[in-house]
Amino acid sequence: MKVLVRKRSLRLALKWTQRVLFIGAALTLGYCAFVLGDAWMFQHRAAQNLESFRTASPTSTASPSVLVKVSAPLPPAIGPNGLIGRIEIQRLGVSVLVVEGTGVSALRRAAGHIAGTGLPGQTGNIGIAAHRDTFFRPLRNVQRDDIITLTTLRGEYRYRVVSTKVVDPHDVAVLNPDGTEVLTLVTCYPFYFIGSAPNRFIVRAERML
Repeated sequence: MKVLVRKRSLRLALKWTQRVLFIGAALTLGYCAFVLGDAWMFQHRAAQNLESFRTASPTSTASPSVLVKVSAPLPPAIGPNGLIGRIEIQRLGVSVLVVEGTGVSALRRAAGHIAGTGLPGQTGNIGIAAHRDTFFRPLRNVQRDDIITLTTLRGEYRYRVVSTKVVDPHDVAVLNPDGTEVLTLVTCYPFYFIGSAPNRFIVRAERML
């Protein structure tokens, strides 16, 4: 009798364990689907906003006898909702919108401009970060002389990769300005590490004039 009771209890425990694991797996898949869908929708909307902002202001107007130049105000470096622009590395297939800040929500949906670093078109070091398992995963194959294009509300800027290196997460010296126009991409390293990665992968690129 004791053996039967134990077997019945064991089967019941296994049954409930199976149900719990199934529910956990379903919730995990649902969350992943939500994150991917939310990121896709944000990228789509932000791309539309970027294009509309870039084409909204006319540069000239015609009259019967003369073409008069219109001096439109310079667009903001950081647009509505923190939009900065789009970063592209054609050889790697990277094309992702960039927003201001590196909070959890920002990096889940886009690449983030590191607060306090430079802005496109200005002398300084522009810091942009993104997750290694989403938008910046292709950086594992980046090479010297790859071209990075940063399209912003103010225009298009091109940079050439000059170096890559792995640093400690607390090594903020990689973001220091040096008197030139520099772009620094930051992501976690190693790329295939499970959990919180111990290092940071740094890509340094210089402005092409």
